[in-house]
Amino acid sequence: MTGRKSLWMAAAGLAGAAVAVRKARTPRPATDSADRWLAVTVNCAPQELQIDKLPTPLQELGEDIETRISAAPADRGTELAVRFKEPPSDLARSVPARLAGQDPRQDLRRALREAKSLLETGEVLVPDEPTTHDTPGGKVVGLLSRRAGGEGVL
Repeated sequence: MTGRKSLWMAAAGLAGAAVAVRKARTPRPATDSADRWLAVTVNCAPQELQIDKLPTPLQELGEDIETRISAAPADRGTELAVRFKEPPSDLARSVPARLAGQDPRQDLRRALREAKSLLETGEVLVPDEPTTHDTPGGKVVGLLSRRAGGEGVL
């Protein structure tokens, strides 16, 4: 009986590997992440937002960004999208720059997230500071929270 289980597990592993190889060989569309629009859905009507009266975090980026305001799908508010007019250089977008927090796309993501918070609540919401002693688990959570501040994801 255990021999059959092993055989089935090996077959499943081979099938998974075959799918992974096939997916890796499938050509992807040539899109550069530096050219993509970053967008958030804001809980307000599209008529309430104007490009020249956006919150301070986006205004600080000034003429370096393009902004697009449109109605969100299914009447769920407004879609606010931004991108750089001139994509950052490959050096600025490198992994070391990103890990050091010097990738300009991180600033754009942060500004967009802060603008959404300001438009919806009137203030920039930040995670609460821990109120107890620092435990090993708390240190991991703190590290991940700091990391999420630059990218918006853990």
